[in-house]
Amino acid sequence: MSDALSKMLATRDWIMADGATGTNLFNMGLESGDAPEFWNETHPDRIKKLYSFAVDNGSDLFLTNSFGGNASRLKLHNAGHRARELSRISAELGREVADAAGRPVIVAGSVGPTGEIMEPVGALSHAAAVEMFHEQAEGLKEGGADVLWLETISAPEEYRAAAEAFALADMPWCGTMSFDTAGRTMMGVTSQDMVQLVESLPNPPLAYGANCGTGASDLLRTVLGFAAQGVERPIIAKGNAGIPKYVDGHIHYDGTPALMGDYAVMARDCGATIIGGCCGTMPEHLASMKEALETRPRGPRPTLDQITAALGPFSSASDGTGDDAAAPARRSRRRRG
Repeated sequence: MSDALSKMLATRDWIMADGATGTNLFNMGLESGDAPEFWNETHPDRIKKLYSFAVDNGSDLFLTNSFGGNASRLKLHNAGHRARELSRISAELGREVADAAGRPVIVAGSVGPTGEIMEPVGALSHAAAVEMFHEQAEGLKEGGADVLWLETISAPEEYRAAAEAFALADMPWCGTMSFDTAGRTMMGVTSQDMVQLVESLPNPPLAYGANCGTGASDLLRTVLGFAAQGVERPIIAKGNAGIPKYVDGHIHYDGTPALMGDYAVMARDCGATIIGGCCGTMPEHLASMKEALETRPRGPRPTLDQITAALGPFSSASDGTGDDAAAPARRSRRRRG
């Protein structure tokens, strides 16, 4: 078991993660509807370039090209039987880039949702979900990933299944959920719910948090919700580069590099330790985030008004917890680090 991330967390005030996978791959020629994981085999040079985008612009940690690399998602491309293999290759390519960096860089094996609804609402059983996550985890482990990185999860049942699978693989892990429905995940989980979920697991993650969702403002409001629970486990913030807009037939994210620099510093001041971007976050955004984190001193925990003044309005009036009005005063009494 690699303890590279644990060591880094023990010695660093903040860790910068990477940016977008899909947005960068589409810019390299990936077609909508194609499985990005096939590129691990057919275009390894492009995948290593993707990883190098992060490393060259200051990321301490990057995610492998394996988000949809589980059997359930790959079966849509008649490749469900290749989940372990494609995940292994994604991590092997990542290991090459990280080992050539000349400084410590963490290879995080990306594990996305199965794409199915779990019982009792849906048909996917807990055992089947554990099996799928375990298969992918073993592939990422074989390829040399330092840590497993569960992301964009909506259902607590799926989060629990992944945690169990990662224990079977004997791998450390981190896990984020996507809060994209008025401050809740698609399945209704709030920031407070997630903290309770994480702390109840027999095999809790090294760090937990939020990724994707709507805009950077909303994500930081969720981070404040995590921090308000008073748990000392490191928090992850991986927000989109602004809001997606349809321009000339393509999805474009309106967040500038300057805005993402502001976001990174505010994420740190809100209580996040691992800070990165998600959809729309390009190399130029990462460079701005790194510079901001290195040059701007830590400040007090921002209020909701300060977040919206810097990053734009929230997409919903509530973060789902029902105590937004009282949150800034209560949260300002406590700050990580």
